[in-house]
Parts: sequence; structure tokens; C-alpha cells
Amino acid sequence: MDRHDGRPAGRRAARFPAVIAVLLATGLAVGGCGAGGDGTTADRSAREKGGAASAVPDARGGARPDTSAEGGKESAGRPRQPAPDYLSTFALDVDTASYGYARRTLGEGRLPDPATVRPEEFVNSFRPDYPRPADNGFSVTLDGARAGSDGWSLVRVGLATRGTDRAAERPPAALTFVVDISGSMAEPGRLDLVKESLGLLADQLRDDDSIALVTFSDEAETRLPMTRVGEARGRIREVVDSLATTSSTNVEAGVRTGYDVAVEGHRKGATNRVVLLSDALANTGSTEAATILGRIEEERREYGITLFGVGVGSEFGDAFLEQLADRGDGQTTYVSTPAQARKVFVDQLPAHVELRARDAKAQVSFDRRTVEKFRLIGYENREVADEDFRNDRVDGGEVGAGHTVTALYAVRTRPGSSGPVATATVRWLDPATRAPRERSGTVATGGLAADVWGGGHDSLQLTAIAAYFADALRGGGLPGAPGLPALAERADAIAGRSGSAVVRELAEAVRQADGLLGRQGGEPAEGPSREGELRSGDPYS
Repeated sequence: MDRHDGRPAGRRAARFPAVIAVLLATGLAVGGCGAGGDGTTADRSAREKGGAASAVPDARGGARPDTSAEGGKESAGRPRQPAPDYLSTFALDVDTASYGYARRTLGEGRLPDPATVRPEEFVNSFRPDYPRPADNGFSVTLDGARAGSDGWSLVRVGLATRGTDRAAERPPAALTFVVDISGSMAEPGRLDLVKESLGLLADQLRDDDSIALVTFSDEAETRLPMTRVGEARGRIREVVDSLATTSSTNVEAGVRTGYDVAVEGHRKGATNRVVLLSDALANTGSTEAATILGRIEEERREYGITLFGVGVGSEFGDAFLEQLADRGDGQTTYVSTPAQARKVFVDQLPAHVELRARDAKAQVSFDRRTVEKFRLIGYENREVADEDFRNDRVDGGEVGAGHTVTALYAVRTRPGSSGPVATATVRWLDPATRAPRERSGTVATGGLAADVWGGGHDSLQLTAIAAYFADALRGGGLPGAPGLPALAERADAIAGRSGSAVVRELAEAVRQADGLLGRQGGEPAEGPSREGELRSGDPYS
């Protein structure tokens, strides 16, 4: 999915060489705190467009919206449309690969490359129990709490779709698996895990679903054309069991052949998806990322074929896999153990072939009367120009059944102010009719009165822990960061109350990061801010 299409041309052009540089450098590696918000979910018609936020460099040399200006005036009787600095617009994202790969890297005694740390993927690896809508749209939940001194708070925007009944009717799935069998996949935890995953999935899909299988090394080969599962479960298993590693990694050939097979086996009315399973460490074929990305975008637009990327391996081409999934209107995840593979291929993928929303975007409008400044934590690669929020030709994100999407903001409120703080609106296209729909929710200053680390707020605390953890791995600077040892203690406390194994894993990863950073000479959470005036102050999968 090309989420950069939402940016003005100048910003797109500025970013693309940087993306290519990252790819070439990697070898062309492929319930919360007292809410206070009304949670309104009434459908809304299309409204006026917002303005595009300006961009200023952050400490890593990238660009982010400039949210520090006062901006805007009020007209008699009612406020005017908020100034650009008071809007935040992004495409929805349900990727989790960044967190999974960081956990593996830390477990091996290495710090992840900060460029691979995406806070939104850390946050979205844990699924809060947001209310679910009764229909096929989204619920919108806003909550928050104080985060230290100086007027800073955390504001959480939570979106959720209705789950799926596996016994109920759903559109069939047409899945084309593109499997990397290059030499690098011989390492334990790569091709062996892929084969186990595909075997699990074959037992979960319905008779009316279809599977195709393409493998690639130096060249690509179609091992199984698009085939109805009910006719060939035994044949599917034989093909999967026969997979073995060979030589080099020609991702371009694999993707090209995979999309050829997906187009040939395209089923109208079905969920048509390419599933790429690879360590994404390419060394053969096209060295131009645009060659691969262009093909993915072309088939997405013409046939609605989306891409699901599954990363494996101790060395993993995170940057390239994310770019492929973004252009293919899909998502990425990372697996390194049989338990994680079972979670993805048994618990998640069969259910998520049922779409709830296409081209989904969110826009958060902050009230300038109560908000001095704000910062979205993560989502740098998902930015959409504010004026393109209701431009349905601009690509958004694909969201399946039972998903949650969380966006966390650091917000500084004006001293003594009271009233509305933020209104979040999600816009999406109905998967069947392509009709646009919107829903909104709000939060006011009264909903931010509690301390984020106070009792009874485990869900919001877990979101905060994940965000602060990711930010620490990128250099730190978020207001209210308590430091990694305190984050680990708080994660342990939540795990103790909930019995959650995945929260215990989070606590262990935080401790591992603390030890590694300590050996490098210090904890970054109290380090320099990435936004000049940001100052440091004082839940489930």
C-alpha cells in the first residue's frame, strides 16, 4: 500500500531516495484509564477538508508535523476549522513485525537498529479490550491520563472492528503463498518454521478457499497453481513437505511470479491476497525497489490483491518487507517460534481474510483552546496530508475482522484550561460497496485527570509501557518517561494481575534492553528530546 501517496509531491520525492538507500544498505532486504470521552459512534457525512501540516526535522533527520504553533482564531459563535497544526492524519496500521523482531534481537543479546523500531507496532502488538461495534465498521474510544509534570498527558485513540464467527458465512479466500527457499532460509527457525506454518494453515482454511504456492531462490517456480482447498488438502501438504533450500534470493522474481499466479487465479468476490514468507534478505534480481513496488501497487489497484508479509530469521530485511506490505495495502508480522507461527497462521490469518474496512484513515483534531501542543508517537511512515483525509483516491490501510488499532499522543494542555481536548474520526470504504463511512469519538480535560501510573488503569498503562519502551530504543525524549527499570516493574505487575504470558515477555524484553543500554553507557529515557520543548517528567495480546 502506498501510504506515501497522501503526501504532497515534494515530501514524497524527498523521502523516496532515503527509502532506496535503506533498502540498498540492507542488501535490498526485502478497558483503560477513566475515559472521559463519549465514545460516540454515529455515522457522519463528508465534511470540510483540513489543511496540510508543515514539517520540521526531528533529531533523527526525518520529518514530522510541526505541532508547536498556537494557530487559528475563533469566529463569533463557533470555532473555525482548526489550524493545520492542530490536525493529525494517518493511515491505519496493524503491523507488528517491528516488536517481534526487536524481541528476538534483544533475546540474542543485541540492541535492535533504531531504524527498525516503529512505536506503533510495539503498541499494536497488545490488544486492549475496546468495545466492539455491532456492524462492520469501527468503534472509536478515546481515553488518557496525566504523564508527569508540566501539563503533559497521554491521549489514546482506540479503534476496533467486530470479530468473526468462524462458523458463519464469509467471502472465500484466494491466497497465493510466495515462499523464500534461498540458502539463507536453511537456518533453523526459517524454512522449517514456514513449512510448519503452512501445514497448520492448510488445516484451518475452508473447503471453498483456494491456495497457490510459489517458491523462489535465484529463480521463481510455481509449485501449486490456484487450487480449491477442499479438493487437495493432501496435495497441499505434499508440496509443502517437499520444500527445501537452494541458492540465492531473488525476491523480485518471487514477487513477480507470485502476482502472476494471483492474477491468473483471481476470484471475484473473494479476499485475494499474496502471502510472502521470507527473511527478506535479497541478493539477486532487480536492485531497484521501484520495480517490485510498482508491480504490487498495479495489481492492488486493478484486482484488489493485497500483501501479507511474514518475516523470519535472526537477520531480517525489515525495511524492505514493510515497504512491500505498505504498497500492497497489507500488513507485516514476524515469527520466530512455533507458538508465534501458530498464533499467526491458526488464530489470526484464517479469521482476518474477512475484511472490515479498506483504505482506512484516522484524523485527530485537537482543540486549540485547551491544547498547547501534541505529538503522535510513531506512525511516521503512515502520514497522510490533512487535506487528503476525505480524498478516497488516496490510499489508506486494510483492516480485518477482530482487529484493534491504537494511536498514542503526548499532549500538553494549557494551564487551567477545561473542555474538549481531541476528536478522533476514522474514515473507511466498505469492502463490498466501496461506500465511504465515518465515525468519531471525543475526550475532554476531565478524562485526563488521573495519573497514568495510578491504580486500576492496566490497559492504558500497557499501551504507555510499549510506547515508552520503543521510544527508549530510538533514543528517548517522550515526556513522563519513567526509565526502563520502572517500565519492567510495571509490566511485571500487570502480568501478575492478569496472568498474561505476552506481558511477561514484554517485561523481560525491557529488562534485556536496560542491560544492553547500560553496558553502552546509559539509559536513554532521560536523554535529549526530539521535540525542543518536550521534557521528561516524573494491555493485552
